[in-house]
Amino acid sequence: MSPRPPLRRISPAMTLSALSRLWWRTLLPASCTLCGSDAGDALCQHCRQRHLRRETPRCTCCALPLPDTIRQCAKCMAKSCSFEATIVAVDYAAPLDQLVLGLKFGAQLDLAALMARLLAEAARALPAFPRPALLVPVPLGRQRLIQRGFNQALEIARPLGRALDIPVTSRLVTRVRETGAQSLLHPDARRRNVAGAFAVLPGASAALYGRHIGVVDDVMTTGETLDALASTLCAGGAASVTNFVFARTLPN
Repeated sequence: MSPRPPLRRISPAMTLSALSRLWWRTLLPASCTLCGSDAGDALCQHCRQRHLRRETPRCTCCALPLPDTIRQCAKCMAKSCSFEATIVAVDYAAPLDQLVLGLKFGAQLDLAALMARLLAEAARALPAFPRPALLVPVPLGRQRLIQRGFNQALEIARPLGRALDIPVTSRLVTRVRETGAQSLLHPDARRRNVAGAFAVLPGASAALYGRHIGVVDDVMTTGETLDALASTLCAGGAASVTNFVFARTLPN
């Protein structure tokens, strides 16, 4: 009899339903998330070649696609952001959006490692990779964490940290106020929604002081959440912040 495959490492807060889905994925043979073929991995080679095409240049701040001759979009040049740069792996569009949805709402935690690998590849491909001293996942509120059972940003940050050889910590900043889903709000309301949502934990300023911090998340839409977190980190002593986000939503 072949040995039982080991359980994957899970969050202590993981719900029973999320644990059940993860257990069945551990028992079943690996298949491609996008096309369903037997792949031995979460993404088959055919889908990699078809959907992970070479990205166009992006704005160094908001990560929206730009022409080759421009490094920063007009909107970012006209406003002040608390973060200095954003690195993304893919656009948030079909079919790659299924990776984000499968992780966040399907508890397919193996997708976090795939997303981290693609994000690490995007970072290494930059001419001058801004290597942070620490990686910090965007924290979830307590209620959202209980409902979901895990923080998808932390699940991406752990393998990303191993790939880039950067320490990961979730003990520097917390979400002190529950916020509504940004995707459901009008763009003008999103900044108000996340204002004052984060706080540096007591005693964490010493670890932040003068350091370059990398913030990890799954999706960037308007950047208001990332800007609010970067502002909190910088107020707590960080010298600069770079975002590491798997997918970037494109303008309508």
